Amino acid sequence: MRLRLRTRPWLLMSVLALAACDDDDNDTPLEAEPTDSSIRPDAGPPPDAGPPPDAEAAPDAGPTDEPCAPGDGQCVFRNDTFGDEQLWTDVLGLHDLVEGVTPAMALELGLKVDARAVPAVVLATADLEDPATTVALLGLDAIVGLRATVEGGQVTRIGVTCALCHSTVVDGIAHGIGKVHDGFPNRDLDPGRIIALTPGFPAYAESLGVDPQVAREALEGWGPGFYDARFNQDRISAPVLIPPAWGLRDVPLETYTGDGPVTYWNNYVAVTQMGGNGSFRDTRIGLDIRQTPDRVTPKLPALRDYQFTLEPPRPRPGTFDARAADRGQRLFAGKAGCAGCHAGPSFTDAPQLHAPEKTGMDPLHAERSATGAYRATPLRGVRHHPPYFHDGSAPTLEAVVEHYDGVLGLGLTDAEQDDVVEYLRSL
Repeated sequence: MRLRLRTRPWLLMSVLALAACDDDDNDTPLEAEPTDSSIRPDAGPPPDAGPPPDAEAAPDAGPTDEPCAPGDGQCVFRNDTFGDEQLWTDVLGLHDLVEGVTPAMALELGLKVDARAVPAVVLATADLEDPATTVALLGLDAIVGLRATVEGGQVTRIGVTCALCHSTVVDGIAHGIGKVHDGFPNRDLDPGRIIALTPGFPAYAESLGVDPQVAREALEGWGPGFYDARFNQDRISAPVLIPPAWGLRDVPLETYTGDGPVTYWNNYVAVTQMGGNGSFRDTRIGLDIRQTPDRVTPKLPALRDYQFTLEPPRPRPGTFDARAADRGQRLFAGKAGCAGCHAGPSFTDAPQLHAPEKTGMDPLHAERSATGAYRATPLRGVRHHPPYFHDGSAPTLEAVVEHYDGVLGLGLTDAEQDDVVEYLRSL
């Protein structure tokens, strides 16, 4: 049952007024390392891939009401919907849904609140059981990854940004309310459930040729931290873990299946998943989408450059056994043979890809991709984003090492496996 909005204009106006008095700089980079002036450009898509359109060119400047200055990649990451309101408002009707959602419900769905966008006195007294508070938070751009137009206490337009899935918060006054950290996967977010709740979802499912009830059950079954970026292309439901968006500077190919570099995947997601107004073409998967004005392509270089500044969190002293990690490093490079695939500064041998049967992985996700294979996952900061493998089938690093010991016949003792795990924790 959809809750009716109990509009409280005084609440909205008081929140907005207090926010106007807050001089905190909400655009200050949080956990990003200083930008590396030697950031390499994308290596480009694989041969014959087709996409993306030339990311360095700006064939169409697009609308004049863009939310971000040219070249401000952090702003694009956090605030730019690329015009995807055409999906989230016009098709799915998310603006109607959120007017009946309390902040408590939103937090339960995995949405996050940027505490720095709201004065502390307001957060301390906000009614988290009132949908009007959700509308007020949207009016302040305080819900991470959602950008809405609020007029007269009502949400008239709403879209999503990259930060919805690839930013989280360090909990402050409550779970899900705190300081934003870009690049971390939001493993609390339940995107399938959110989409399935929208009033326009049944018609959207029918437009894909899928029975709405079947589609609803599929998306509700994804669970927090999982998303299927190909469901609306091939009608197969097989979600994968939302990956980190940090540590990508030295990674030649993005995604679990190495379909292309960072710019390729940003382009694919912005157009085919977020629903942005832009163009994307990949002859390998039979996609050729062209929309004007192109509000995606001109922003891809800045978005990429910002992502390249996002470094994985460094391990803190005392969070791993240093002596065991030293032994594990020798095993990693020697007996275990891990360094054969997890090589270089980012611990991946991409652009080399691997057949599913060679790694003991379920082949379905690879079969749905442009490559039919899997990329060795970069390992820096790996301890911070369990579970593991594309499908989350390994709950711990111990399970990862045990899997490869069995599949590859490494012959590691229990003690050796423990040492390799400690080394992984130290990365």
